[in-house]
Amino acid sequence: MNTDLTPRITIMPNAERLARNCAAFFCRTAVESVARNGRFHVALSGGSTPRPMHRLLATPPYLTDIPWAHTHIYWADERLVTEDDPASNFGAAKKDLLDRLPIQKEHIHPMVSPRPPSEAAADYERLLAKSFGTDPPKLPIFDCIFLGIGQDGHTASIFPGDRTAVDTTRWVVAVNGGSPNVDRLTLTLAVLRQARCIVFLVTGSDKAETVQTILEQDRETLPPQWLASNDNQVFWFLDQDAARLLTGDTFRNEA
Repeated sequence: MNTDLTPRITIMPNAERLARNCAAFFCRTAVESVARNGRFHVALSGGSTPRPMHRLLATPPYLTDIPWAHTHIYWADERLVTEDDPASNFGAAKKDLLDRLPIQKEHIHPMVSPRPPSEAAADYERLLAKSFGTDPPKLPIFDCIFLGIGQDGHTASIFPGDRTAVDTTRWVVAVNGGSPNVDRLTLTLAVLRQARCIVFLVTGSDKAETVQTILEQDRETLPPQWLASNDNQVFWFLDQDAARLLTGDTFRNEA
């Protein structure tokens, strides 16, 4: 049980160094999870920030050091668009990472679905139940979930002011919003909080004000502030631009 809810923060001088640090963290977490439980269940997110890390994971030494045969890859959220749409999280990850990995096709679990949003959410819940070997109300426990944040403070597809993915015992829900403003699937707050490890990757000065609000404001007004629990550890990997407004008094820099 985690008795220290203080987030662990690493600040790197630029996005390239950040990607390398995150890739090494991914590798270490995968190796430790497989040694402990015989498998590594990890959920990815989309956007431009994680793409350099994804590309690195498909190159040595990560290509050989990560136990891909025992790794299962999921998504924290997805826009319900076709795989070849530029907005598809799965489509981007497929190009950057998945097509280059020695991983079984059955271990890749995209949220892509041609079905109506509510039915697609129920389908993904059933997939999780089968893969994790558990059923509601018991929650699936991810070994690690990689997330980003939007300028508005959303994470996954949990948007400020929208309680759809918050006030529910569901594992996966359908929502609408964001940019582009499309139908989406997202893991719910309950599932995200259950993960053993939550990693936020954030770059760019346009996110600095949001990062400061999340990490230094006592009032919990934004979704990333709701994810820490007694059963997980939350890590923040920031470049200097994203961290430029932090005072340095409210966190431990673990770089």
